[in-house]
Amino acid sequence: MTGALHWTALLIFAAVFLLITIAGFVASRWHGGFRRQRGPIAISLASLDEWGLGGRRFGTLVTWFLIGGDAYTAYTVIAVPALVYGVGGFGFFAVPYAALCYPLMLIFMPRFWRICREGEYVTLSDFIRGRHDSRWLAVAFALTGLLATMPYLALQLVGMQVVLGALGLPGEWPLIAAFVVLAAYTYSSGLRAPALIAIVKDVMLYVMVIAAVVIIPIKLGGYGRVFQLAAAALAQHHPAGSLSIGPERYLAYATLAGGSALAILLYPHVITGVLASGSERAIQRNAALLPIYSILLGLVALLGLMALAAGIDTKTPNAVVPLLFMKMFPEWFAGFCLAAIGVSALVPAAIMSIAAANLVTRNLLGEFRKGKASSAQEATIAKIVSLLIKFGALAFVLGLPTTYAIQLQLLGGLWMVQLVPGFLAALYGWKWMPPSALLAGWAAGMLLGTGMAWSLHLKSAVYPLQFFGHTYSLYAAIPSLAVNFLVALLWSALARMFVKPIASLPAKA
Repeated sequence: MTGALHWTALLIFAAVFLLITIAGFVASRWHGGFRRQRGPIAISLASLDEWGLGGRRFGTLVTWFLIGGDAYTAYTVIAVPALVYGVGGFGFFAVPYAALCYPLMLIFMPRFWRICREGEYVTLSDFIRGRHDSRWLAVAFALTGLLATMPYLALQLVGMQVVLGALGLPGEWPLIAAFVVLAAYTYSSGLRAPALIAIVKDVMLYVMVIAAVVIIPIKLGGYGRVFQLAAAALAQHHPAGSLSIGPERYLAYATLAGGSALAILLYPHVITGVLASGSERAIQRNAALLPIYSILLGLVALLGLMALAAGIDTKTPNAVVPLLFMKMFPEWFAGFCLAAIGVSALVPAAIMSIAAANLVTRNLLGEFRKGKASSAQEATIAKIVSLLIKFGALAFVLGLPTTYAIQLQLLGGLWMVQLVPGFLAALYGWKWMPPSALLAGWAAGMLLGTGMAWSLHLKSAVYPLQFFGHTYSLYAAIPSLAVNFLVALLWSALARMFVKPIASLPAKA
């Protein structure tokens, strides 16, 4: 996508990036945005609780921006319209999946937060270790989260890469420079940096989307004309796309939405956002308020149809949104929009690297080191690991084709769904499910889900399941999760029959 430099857009982008960089470093001293406290707030970023969870004091508003910044990333803004551009209405599955996630958050996350607060757990694996008293199940959860997060983090770099290409910036150095700065202020300020930047990012994103859904259709002749032109363009695709979804795709659409909602809730970066909240009440309020982002996501998805109607022609679908903005807006406002997308890469990338560093520090290195590390030692290790994770993702994107990251990300949701049985058993203290049964179910689900995706050459997550002579196309995470539960239940039944009674989980919620 690189070509002539768009100087006006580039200057606007650079000014926003400078503002974000300053905010990232200032965040280390940020006391605002917390829920009300009695007495002064003591902040020491030498503590993992402070560096990795913001002191667990974020109030409703900051939590809303933080979790929104977590879930609605640069790659979301780029990939969802790109999917709609490629296949049409089926790409809108991301909208109901996001909406389904929030009722689940309301049901599960306040209780989860309360148990983690009482146990001083920093990660989901800490929670599993404390509730199940199983090192290997905790390690399995940590490895799953890490494996699923790394390609997700790499895709934020892909989003930034697309933006820089649209601005005409040549080579890899602009991307490297951007992430060196990201690494520096994340190391310095911890979770406070993306929390503060998320506020700026979301305001910019709302301005960008509202302007796009009002101005672009007016320029194209109205929404009726947009849909007409988009439908005609989709019909020319190979295979042909459509604005509507045929009955044969209902199951795939529904299972993608439901399975993705289960998966996203347990991703390490979302768990980090939840645990950074200052109260159960903040989580409950956010479960009620976050669907506002689903409206935003629906509007973002419409950009794919607008790109079709505007005649955007590219062999790189991920480029459609930047190309659309450069074509339809004055260059200064296109620069603002591209800056909003760029910032949407920085916020989740920072949170993901912090969440992954917490997992490595507490649940991989921490499980096998001799003696317990102090909080200061844990914070130091996490900061270093966070740097390594960022530059590992950068090396992945620069050294391998982008499709590898996309293909691995398809596995991410499949893998994260396999944590659901263990999470529920820990959350509700199911005494009849021993850790060994949950580990066996996890292994079975991981193998089956990965095998399904591999058989499709990692090009799709929708698997054609043969059942009694009929073919059912559905998200591969669903049958693999069913097998996971089934294996765990059978193992539990055998354990009750042949093994001494299972020790109960902690009863206190």
